[in-house]
Parts: sequence; C-alpha cells; structure tokens
Amino acid sequence: MVKVFIYPTTSLILSDLVARFGHTPLSAAIEIRERIQTPGLESPPLQITPEEPKVGLRWAAVEVPSGVRGRMSLYGPMVDQAEAAIIVNDADFSFGCMGCARTNELIKYLLHKKGIPILDLNYPRTEDEGEEFVAAIRKFLEGLGGSP
Repeated sequence: MVKVFIYPTTSLILSDLVARFGHTPLSAAIEIRERIQTPGLESPPLQITPEEPKVGLRWAAVEVPSGVRGRMSLYGPMVDQAEAAIIVNDADFSFGCMGCARTNELIKYLLHKKGIPILDLNYPRTEDEGEEFVAAIRKFLEGLGGSP
C-alpha cells in the first residue's frame, strides 16, 4: 500500500479512486476530520491553533503570507509522507478546490522536487477525455502495486 498525495486535496473522487486500488489517499478531508474530532482545539470552526502557522515555516519562509504558512501546516506533512502523487490541473471547482494559487505552486514544486512517481493530468472536459482520465489513474495506481 502506497501513500498517494492527491491534488486537489479536497477531491473526494480522487480519494475514492486511490482507496479503491488499495492505497492510502493523503487528502485534506482526512486531515481536517482529525482536527475536528480531536478534543482540545479552542477555536472552532477554524480548528487551527496559533502554533500551526509557525509549523508552516518549515515549508514557506516568514515573508510568505500567513495563509500560505497556515495551509502548509496542513499540506506540508502530507507532502512529506507522500510516496506517490496524482495532480489534476485546471480542475472544475466541483471536483475539488484548493483556494490559494501560491500554496498550489509550492505544493506542486515540493512534490516534483521529492522525486516520487507523479501522474500529472488535465481535468477532462468531454466524456472521451473522462474515460482516458480514469484509465490513466487506474494504470498509474496499478503500477504502484496494491490490490483493487
């Protein structure tokens, strides 16, 4: 079983596909669930502690806006854990939205720099492209091992 970073990290479709092929999806939904279910956070509904933007300094310099650092405190540990990644570019908002262009660039850079297997796709716009899209993901995930 391989830990697969999915981008956009809010994509339930990608998360489901990765899990169906026997791998562990690294997604924002799972991380946010942990934050919501963990007792002791004092700032609902934000579910972020004052320390987390400081944690983000590991991946983004102090000059970077705090929103990027805050996002990287969530996404950075997932990038570190990733053994593979699926990146979907130009996705429709309903497929999954990341919300911050600078964070998106940083995440993609860190993933490529890591040297892990990456499937880099464009979001499908037609039914034929959709079939090719799913087939490419399936082939990539099967190539990583695991079981459907």
